[in-house]
Amino acid sequence: MSSKPSLTLIGGGLVGALLAQQLARRGFAVDVFEKRPDPRTAGFAGGRSINLALAERGLQALRSAGLAEDVLRHAVMMRGRMVHTTDGRSGLQRYGVDDSEVIWSVSRGGLNMLLLDAAEAAGVRFHFGQGLVGVDFDAGRMRVADLDGIERELDAPVIIGADGAGSALRAAMNAHRPLGERTEWLGHGYKELEIPPAARLPPALLRDGGGRDQFAIEPNALHIWPRGGYMCIALPNTEGSFTVTLFLPAQGPYPSFATLPDARTAETFFKDDFADLLPLLPGFAGDYDAHPVGTLATLYLERWHLGGRALLVGDAAHAIVPFHGQGMNCGFEDTVVLAGLLDGNDPAEAFAEFQRIRQPNANAIARMALENYVEMRDSVADPRYLAKRELGARLAGAVPDHFMARYRMVTFTHLPYAYALERGRAQDVLLEQLLRDSPDAASVDLDAAIATLKATLPPLPPLRHG
Repeated sequence: MSSKPSLTLIGGGLVGALLAQQLARRGFAVDVFEKRPDPRTAGFAGGRSINLALAERGLQALRSAGLAEDVLRHAVMMRGRMVHTTDGRSGLQRYGVDDSEVIWSVSRGGLNMLLLDAAEAAGVRFHFGQGLVGVDFDAGRMRVADLDGIERELDAPVIIGADGAGSALRAAMNAHRPLGERTEWLGHGYKELEIPPAARLPPALLRDGGGRDQFAIEPNALHIWPRGGYMCIALPNTEGSFTVTLFLPAQGPYPSFATLPDARTAETFFKDDFADLLPLLPGFAGDYDAHPVGTLATLYLERWHLGGRALLVGDAAHAIVPFHGQGMNCGFEDTVVLAGLLDGNDPAEAFAEFQRIRQPNANAIARMALENYVEMRDSVADPRYLAKRELGARLAGAVPDHFMARYRMVTFTHLPYAYALERGRAQDVLLEQLLRDSPDAASVDLDAAIATLKATLPPLPPLRHG
C-alpha cells in the first residue's frame, strides 16, 4: 500500500490536467473535479483565447511528463514578432538568436484534451460536470454539485485548486481564512477575430499571390499591429487560420470598446488604423458583434495555502495579463515544482515551500507581463527601443555569459523570473547609459561597452535550456 496521501484537484484545465498526470506518475491517488463537461465528448467550450504561446518553461514541464513531442506535432513555430506599421510595411524582430530559440502557437482545446488523455492513462480519476460548492477544511470534506444542481459531500483531506482566475477553491479558502487577495484591473479589454486560411481569401490579398501556402500571411511569427495605446496581434493555427486579438481601453475616449460598441463603428476604426489587416478579416462584422469583450487583470495573494489542507496553483494563485505569453508556461512550471516537493514530503511542508519558491517569481512575471504590453503596443516601433535592442544583441553576441536580453531569459531559459526581472532592469540602465551620447547603436564602441558591462554586472548564472 502507498503511504502517499490521496489528493483532490479542483479544475481539469491545462494546469490541473498536467499536475494530475505528474502526481499520478509519482504514485499518488488523484481525483480531479471539473465543473464543465468532458471536452473530449461534449466539445471544447470557448470563452478564452483559442491558442496560446508555448515557451521553454512550459516545454520543460511537458518533457518531464513525456508529452512534449506529442504537443509539438500540433504546434506552429513562431520565430519572432512580425511588426506591421501604419504605412503597411512589416518586419520581423526575432525572439532569439536562431531557430533554436522560438515559441510555439498551440490550441488551448487540443492541448487540454491531450493532457486529459495522458492523465487518465496515468491513472487519474476525472469527475466532469462536478463543480465545487463548499469546503469544510477542518473536517477534510467538500461539497460538489452536478450540472443539475444536485449536491453530494466527499472526503477531501488534501485539496489543490487549479481552477483558474475565478477559482471556487480560492473563494472557499478566503472565507475560511483571508488570503490577502488583491486584483489589479488593467482597464483594457480584448476581442477575438479571425484571419481564415488562404483558400477562403481572394488571391490578390495573399503574401505569395495565391500560391499553395495555406496561410494568408507569414505563419512562423506572432504578428503585431502596434498603434500606441492599443494594438492587434495574430497567432497562427495549424489549419492555416490566425486568431486575431484586438486590445483596446475598455472605457474612455475614442478608440475604446465603449466608443466602438458594434461592428459598424469598429469597421470605420479598422479602415483608418488597421487598413492592411481589415481585408484579411472577411468575417469581421459577425465576429465583432458575436464575440464578447474579455477583461484583463492581475491577481495577487499574500497566502496560497492553508497549512497542508489546501493549496492554489496556476491562475488560481497568480493570474496575469497575457502580454508575455507566460501564463500557461508559469502554471506548467508550477506543476513541476509542486510534484517534486510533494514526492516524499508532508503536504504542509511541501505547500509552504512551494509558496516560498514560486510566489516571488509569480510576482515578477506579473510585473514583466504588464511591462511587455507597453513594449508591444508602443515600443516595438520606437527608435530608442530599437537602438537598445540592437546594442543588446551586439553585447549578447560578443559576451553571451554577461548579457542576455530579458525576453530571452524569460522565454528560453529556466532562470527564475525574479532574477530575469532584476537583471533585465540592471541591463536596461546600462544600455541607456551606453546610448546617452548617441542614439545610434552602431556608433557605440563595443570594446568599451563590454568593459563597462563587465565592470558593472557579474556574469550570468549557468543557463539551463531544454
